[in-house]
Amino acid sequence: MKNIFDQADTSHFIKRINTLTEDSFPKWGVMSVDKMLAHCNVTYELIYEQEKHKKPGVVTKWILKNFVKPKVVNETPYKHNSPTAAMFVITDNKSFEEEKKRIIGFIQKTQQLGADAFEGKESFNFGKLSATEWNNMMSKHLDHHLQQFGV
Repeated sequence: MKNIFDQADTSHFIKRINTLTEDSFPKWGVMSVDKMLAHCNVTYELIYEQEKHKKPGVVTKWILKNFVKPKVVNETPYKHNSPTAAMFVITDNKSFEEEKKRIIGFIQKTQQLGADAFEGKESFNFGKLSATEWNNMMSKHLDHHLQQFGV
C-alpha cells in the first residue's frame, strides 16, 4: 500500500491522476471521471472543509465506528461496485479540471502535514484514528478509484 505521507508515493498518485482526461471511462461502475474525482475529494473535505457536510448523529457515528470503520481503515482493497455512503454520492456534473486540481492540492497538503499531524486525529465519521489508519483509508480509496479508471 502506498504511503500518502511519503513524497515519492504522493508523486505516484499525482502522476496517475494527471494521466486522466475528461474522456476517461471507468472499467466498472457508473461514475464519470469528474464525479469520481469529486467523490474522492469528499474524503479530504471531511478533513479540511468539514463545514460542507452534516455531522453524523450519535447513533449513526456509533454504527460507522463499529461496523464501517474496520472495513475502511484496513489494508484490504475495496471490491468493485462496493456501496458508498450518501455523502459520497455525486449526482451533479462537475468541472473535471477543478476537481483534478482540488484532489492534487489535498494530496499535497496531506503529505506536507505528515503522519504526525494525523496521529490520533479525530475523523469526521470514525472517531480518533492512527496515522496508519488514515493512510490506509485515503490510500486505498484513491487507488481503488484510479484503478477503476485504468490508471
